[in-house]
Amino acid sequence: MSEHLARHASRWRSSSYSTGMNNCVETAPSGSGRLLAVRDSKDVARTPLEFSTAAWTSFVSGLKR
Repeated sequence: MSEHLARHASRWRSSSYSTGMNNCVETAPSGSGRLLAVRDSKDVARTPLEFSTAAWTSFVSGLKR
């Protein structure tokens, strides 16, 4: 994770479909709102993946089809 995103990714959110058993994907926006960090809730110490918000929105929209 970039240093900038690491400083701002303090508000991790999980899906409303999550069961609360640490088996979900979590996301956190950057301070600027241009990047999104994505991590596995079972392995929060691992470096999160980073996506632009546009790329993440497109990915999630594709999943809903």
